[in-house]
Amino acid sequence: MTNMQKDDISGMPRETSGGRPDPLTPDQMRVIAQALHAGPEEITHISALKTGMTNRSFLFSCRGRKYIIRIPGEGTGRLISRREEAAVYQLIRGRGLCEDVLYLDPDSGCKISRFIEGARTCDPLNPNETAACMHKLRAFHALGLKADHEFDLFGHVNFYERLWEGRPSAHPDYRQTKENVLRLKPFIDAQAGEKALTHIDAVPDNFLFCQNGRGGTEIRLIDWEYAAMQDPHVDIAMFCIYAMYGREQVERLIGQYFPEGCPVKTRIKIYCYIAACGLLWSNWCEYKGHLGVEFGEYSLAQYRYAQDYYRIAASELEQIGEWKPCTQ
Repeated sequence: MTNMQKDDISGMPRETSGGRPDPLTPDQMRVIAQALHAGPEEITHISALKTGMTNRSFLFSCRGRKYIIRIPGEGTGRLISRREEAAVYQLIRGRGLCEDVLYLDPDSGCKISRFIEGARTCDPLNPNETAACMHKLRAFHALGLKADHEFDLFGHVNFYERLWEGRPSAHPDYRQTKENVLRLKPFIDAQAGEKALTHIDAVPDNFLFCQNGRGGTEIRLIDWEYAAMQDPHVDIAMFCIYAMYGREQVERLIGQYFPEGCPVKTRIKIYCYIAACGLLWSNWCEYKGHLGVEFGEYSLAQYRYAQDYYRIAASELEQIGEWKPCTQ
């Protein structure tokens, strides 16, 4: 599991990477006061949570209750439609799927949620927890929810590349790697099936285990900012690559999502998604790197997924007679 934590609505206060918590601005304080119908003096105990990969978050108290405010990070306005995010939260509201969102500005992306006491994120190395997460994920997918926007996987690969604004990739063999991954697209398109609302960022840190008020545990899936219409099996691939899974762990997770058994072509399609998603997030990391935000080993791992799972998918497709040799 990478040490880059997502926006954590349950975690303990942490300092940001600079060593000192960044303060909330007066405008952000006013947003909190207006959203909670409180006076500024009632907003207390403000502390920075560890900076996420996309946003910054702060824990604070108001009238004896704890809340999280999310502040969109550098460059996210070019990456995420906050209006689409707001529409998704409206769609899933009341279904027991997500965090309790009290305020979401569709223009700025500022979001206020209730802090969930005692919650913890999924441990991707704990098979019992990952099995529970896959059960929750499949139940969400089975709802077949429909949104008005889609997440174009290969379109985003190109989009993030364009955001480099002409700079070359840090990877000398990027063009060949991209060409290889694009060769998987016809098989993906043929096997994708019906699209439904898909989380897109269904990574271990976004699955929260929390008390359900009846003495048991429930899982909430948080941070729906990338959610859109897509093949739901993309979410399996996203979980794998963020958790830095090896092949054996990937196979275990697929088996947990499909306890009845996963069809051969569906399994290969997930390998293809791992390759494509690895390239997508590698390109995303390169864009963020141009803004001065580095992700180190995580970024390198995503690029390796693009390379390694292209080869795995191509080999598997060849075995079932679905692979077409490249002709120059």
